[in-house]
Amino acid sequence: MKKIEILIWVVGLMASTAMAQEKAPPNVLFIAIDDLRPELGCYGDTVVKSPNIDLLASQGVLFDRAYCQVAVCGASRASMMTGILPTKTRFVNYLAKVDKDTPGAITMAQVFKEAGYTTLANGKIFHTSSDTAERSWSRPVKSPGISHTASLDPASAEVKSKNGHGLFYECVDAPDNAYGDGVVAEHTIADLQKLKESGEPFFLACGFIRPHLPFYAPKQYWDLYDEATIPLASNPYRPRNAPKSLRGSGEFKGYGLGDFKVGSDAFQRKMRHGYFASTSYVDKLTGDVLNELERLGLADNTIVVVWGDHGWHLGEHTFWGKHNTMHNALRVPLIVKAPGKFEGGKSNALIQSVDIFPTLCSLARLDVPESVQGTSFEAVLDDPTSSINESAYARFKGADAVVTDRFNYTRYENGEEMLFDLQKDPKENQNVANNPEYSKALKGMQSLLKQQIAKAEAVSL
Repeated sequence: MKKIEILIWVVGLMASTAMAQEKAPPNVLFIAIDDLRPELGCYGDTVVKSPNIDLLASQGVLFDRAYCQVAVCGASRASMMTGILPTKTRFVNYLAKVDKDTPGAITMAQVFKEAGYTTLANGKIFHTSSDTAERSWSRPVKSPGISHTASLDPASAEVKSKNGHGLFYECVDAPDNAYGDGVVAEHTIADLQKLKESGEPFFLACGFIRPHLPFYAPKQYWDLYDEATIPLASNPYRPRNAPKSLRGSGEFKGYGLGDFKVGSDAFQRKMRHGYFASTSYVDKLTGDVLNELERLGLADNTIVVVWGDHGWHLGEHTFWGKHNTMHNALRVPLIVKAPGKFEGGKSNALIQSVDIFPTLCSLARLDVPESVQGTSFEAVLDDPTSSINESAYARFKGADAVVTDRFNYTRYENGEEMLFDLQKDPKENQNVANNPEYSKALKGMQSLLKQQIAKAEAVSL
């Protein structure tokens, strides 16, 4: 064969290989993190150490105004994984199950599975691992085999709460895999290695528990912080003119509190220290998984999503936890890195968790089920200055809420209302629902909420 013929053959082979690679369906690595609020370096926080998630944000698009639909894990996850909005009778609490509430719904993982993807899950994706398992996953969900309340220090178990849980925090010199999240990371890394060998397109979900209570994390992550200098919330008081219906979460009281007095500076510092240590722990595990994705040469054709299932109060308004419709409970971290999309962008577009489902379908060029109520934000991944939603809808038990660029409005079943001006009062310290100056804004938000409730109730499965 002549040199020119060889050259033509090589160029042709390279071109055909490139075309094949372009047509290869993108993989999906979906990382769900429980109770993680946007308290990360990439979101502007100067205290929390989160270098791995920060690095991912520099490679993709960070969404500064992303919101969950229900401020509790089970309901939030069921809503996100089906793309269906919650109602008074659907996706209500942490025990919410798709199989029970919307048995006819097609799940996000199911769409990918039916498209020929290998779909795998490790750790907590749905609240209950058996929920939609047969139709969603190519194999049973892998749990770490270690309860999230399991302690390594006998002293932790000695401090019991009324329901039998141990101390709310634990600092032990132990390896990452001594706790369940470390095992989940190892399972996910092992799956990546097997998927690399098989060459099959995949939808791989990795669910970490921390920084969910109890704050049990290896000592090395506690050592990243000086507890004495950890700043406390600047607004440890109820919002002015807040309705009686506004409450905080009592979840933390389900763990042993030891000698700590709730509300004391010592209690606040320990709670925040534990939350930050747990966040840094899960950041390290996220980095381990992402580094393996890179090492295996899979990163260039893999869509990566890091998502928090709901927000968390860290002492603001005397609240600790989620379980209401205030900004700290509803706003979530969301970072998406997708092949061929914007790198290092920050978007202020209003995004709902239900929008993730159609977005991943759009990126993978898969049809979106008719039941999905979210909207694809692929356009925002191309141009972070663009937007798709006028508002985000959320609810928690007897409260329905709608968030816009400027306002967060809540209406309770008993008629009580909250309106916060997020531009003038970003920390939501004053309810202005009864302020005459906001009467026009209030009516607009009331109308918007009615529309969102009607939209949610339009789907029945």
